[in-house]
Amino acid sequence: MVLLRPATPEDALRVAEVWRTAWHDGHRGHVPEALIEARDPAYFRTRAHELTDQVTVAADGEQLLGVLIVKDDELVQLMVTAAARGRGVGGLLLAEAERQVTEAGYDEIWLAVVPGNTTARRFYEGNGWVDRGEETYSAVALGGEPVPVPVLRYVKGLAPLRGS
Repeated sequence: MVLLRPATPEDALRVAEVWRTAWHDGHRGHVPEALIEARDPAYFRTRAHELTDQVTVAADGEQLLGVLIVKDDELVQLMVTAAARGRGVGGLLLAEAERQVTEAGYDEIWLAVVPGNTTARRFYEGNGWVDRGEETYSAVALGGEPVPVPVLRYVKGLAPLRGS
């Protein structure tokens, strides 16, 4: 049974590994080479520790199946392990992102997706997200300047919480 829960500091290494693997799977060949080089294992370990309070994990017992990172009204990252794909884990994490952003008082959620990641784009579109067009995203790089990445901004309007 898949359960969603806030990440703990003890999860950070596993979060980093899921994030690294899924990120490279969806981004290699679709982002500048400088960003691929900046996304080494140390980057993911460091960022997983730094962002623990923004991370939700999908787990089946001790097995980590997916990772969600939300900050304010942005879905920063949504990753699912290859073994968990097709099991509904991505949909659970996406619904959780929308819930968190709604609960934080926003009426719209957004994310940046690289145009070449057609699998992700189909997933978001199939869940009611809309492509609002191209922009440049400043991707974090440890110890260096942010890397500008051409992306598409996807958005989804959110219904207010009942009683709000």
